[in-house]
Amino acid sequence: MPKLSPELLSVLRCPVTGSGLVQEGDELVTVSADESGNKLRYKIEDGIPLLLPPELLPAATAAPASQHDAGQPAAPPQDAAPRHAGE
Repeated sequence: MPKLSPELLSVLRCPVTGSGLVQEGDELVTVSADESGNKLRYKIEDGIPLLLPPELLPAATAAPASQHDAGQPAAPPQDAAPRHAGE
């Protein structure tokens, strides 16, 4: 697993505790523990940190792919007329 850049790690924060994060293998781990004394862990998939709170991760992974835009651009409105240069 390639290491995330120090610049990226310097701006990332845990969404639960607000703590900074350090990379340990293919996970990011909070620098500070939560209220229960646990350090939270977040997976890195394909170089992208998945910073979802642990209680939301099962719902996110269970959602069908059709519920995600997957980076697709929004379709233009149906009533939009094409524009020409100089208008």
